Amino acid sequence: MQVSNVNDVKIYNLSCGKSLPEWLSDRKKRALQKKDVDVRRRIELIQDFDMPTVSTSIRVSRDGQYIMATGTYKPRVRCYDTYQLSLKFERCLDSDVVTFDILSEDYSKILFLHSDRYVELHSQQGFYYKLRIPKFGRDFSYHYPSCDVYFVGVSSEVFRLNLEQGRFLNSLQTDASQINVCDINPSHHLFAAGTVEGKVECWDPRIRSRVGILDCAMGSVTEDTEIEGLPAVTALKFNGPLHMAVGTSTGQVLLYDLRSNRPLIVKDHQYGLPIKSIQFHDPLELIISSDSRIIKMWNRDNGKVFTSIEPEADVNDVCLFPNSGMLFTANEAPKMNVYYIPALGPAPRWCSFLDNLTEELEENPESTVYDDYKFVTKKDLDDLGLSHLIGSPMLRAYMHGYFIDIRLYHKVKAMVNPFAYEEYKREKIRQKIEETRAQRVQLKKLPKVNKELAMKLLEEEDGELPVMKKKQKKMPNILSDDRFKVMFENPDFQVDEKSEEFRLLNPLVSKVSEKRKKKLKAMEAQLVKEQEEEEEPEGKPSDAESSESSDDEKGWVEEVRKQRKLLRQEERSKRQEREKEDRQTALKPQFYEIKAGEEFRSFQDAAKKQKMMRKTLEDRLKVQEKLGTLSVSDTAVGSKQLTFQLKKSEQQTKRQEAEKQHKEERKKLRRSAGHLRSNPAKGRPFY
Repeated sequence: MQVSNVNDVKIYNLSCGKSLPEWLSDRKKRALQKKDVDVRRRIELIQDFDMPTVSTSIRVSRDGQYIMATGTYKPRVRCYDTYQLSLKFERCLDSDVVTFDILSEDYSKILFLHSDRYVELHSQQGFYYKLRIPKFGRDFSYHYPSCDVYFVGVSSEVFRLNLEQGRFLNSLQTDASQINVCDINPSHHLFAAGTVEGKVECWDPRIRSRVGILDCAMGSVTEDTEIEGLPAVTALKFNGPLHMAVGTSTGQVLLYDLRSNRPLIVKDHQYGLPIKSIQFHDPLELIISSDSRIIKMWNRDNGKVFTSIEPEADVNDVCLFPNSGMLFTANEAPKMNVYYIPALGPAPRWCSFLDNLTEELEENPESTVYDDYKFVTKKDLDDLGLSHLIGSPMLRAYMHGYFIDIRLYHKVKAMVNPFAYEEYKREKIRQKIEETRAQRVQLKKLPKVNKELAMKLLEEEDGELPVMKKKQKKMPNILSDDRFKVMFENPDFQVDEKSEEFRLLNPLVSKVSEKRKKKLKAMEAQLVKEQEEEEEPEGKPSDAESSESSDDEKGWVEEVRKQRKLLRQEERSKRQEREKEDRQTALKPQFYEIKAGEEFRSFQDAAKKQKMMRKTLEDRLKVQEKLGTLSVSDTAVGSKQLTFQLKKSEQQTKRQEAEKQHKEERKKLRRSAGHLRSNPAKGRPFY
């Protein structure tokens, strides 16, 4: 709940605070209420008192039990039961609602005027009947004695629809081109229509004839108001048998007595926005008028402002709950605001607990926790010698520092620095001296890095250098730009004057740079001299002001030719050195060593393998099928059968060759042993 105090009138915004989404479970909502203080302290007066996007109109039934509101998107109407403090029902509509009214005591009879010329009648169970009026409507009023509904809109006619007979009656012909609003006096049933031309036409429903015309456009022009264009009537409201309030498109509210054609009082909202709603508060004799930005409450006798409300979103409609201090607003936002102003009246019967709540808040006003405290950092505590108080009740930790009692802070500061007044006095004297020195010729301080570039930028800013383009826009100086600050502080960004890029541009800027160097030396010399002598007589000419005359075109051409000649000689010498190095370097054969256990293969095999890997799978299968390592055949079932042979690795082939050689050696040994057994004499040794 947000509390504001405007003109010593407290206004409680009951809809302020965080809103929980509908899809959250009850368990998560309870967990959020425990964790979040804002969610726990909020007051949800009526459950789901909002619209998906925007709310356009809001009304309260005559019995005070139901609150109905229309909004979008999608177009819908919602009915809230104040006895249950929740949503009773919701009905979606075919098009946006321009305005609506509750015809019965409760929600059993409702009339809607849509933006597509349709008029809908709803009963207690839902949609009842739908019809169409000849022109686009902007407002309507219901005449209870005759059951006639008067529709006004983009036409000069006022269309009459009788709900008892269920048919249109003869329309009323006005002098206006278009009609914005209309209203019927509840006492003598006088019908009034506000036109685009700024006039109010009054009709008697009994004889269906016009009884008078009131020119409000001329009445809204006063000495203090400035109006652009012709004011149109945008709001109209009767109060009692004699008083009528009229709101204009230029932001004025005019209060009339029907017996006079001059307004009793003219109240200007000072915003120049059309008045959207006017309400009367009889107990305090107030008028509540609103435009899209502000809701003003002012005395209808003298025009003195009672209080005002400025919602965050634009206001579309305002509704005052009868005989209470509660106010509802329809806004250009999902939430519909609920304001409670105890000065206007008590809380309604269905939320009487608000009176006790506001009384407790007024008895125990909240004071700011750190009004009498001074915020200090840890460094400030060290300077004051109060570091030993960290962790004690004398200091309250907050963010990156502490809060200390302001009286203790002043006492300690006076003890630590007793000569504070002398320092203050010395600082004031220094400021006075600097103010007098400011009238003298000031030397511009140059950065340590890229001094010549900084001087060039200063000259361009002062207009000393000629501008190439006349229509060139004035760009900001990069010396005062934080993005280029490092270029004049970091030595890595120093411009290298000996580089090739700089020398290519040097012929065009050499003479200017020479003058700039002389000027820089003169400025440095003058700065040193000023540091040695505190006071210097005014009007003394500096060496920087003496500059040589610029060279003629012949000097520029000679300088350009000289630089080009030097660049050609350097390129020629570099080319000769490269050719000499190429001659000295002779091609030498390079040898590669093969690891032990590996077999050398020709480079053609690797090339073939890479070429094979680049081919598609289909091409590789065809090649393998030709070599015999792959065979494809059809089965009886109709599928394909693929048979292939795996390639042996080098280690497997070596192992198989070794096993084969070992088997052959063993066979030879067996044969030789069998031969010796058959011929033992041959196997004897020879002596």
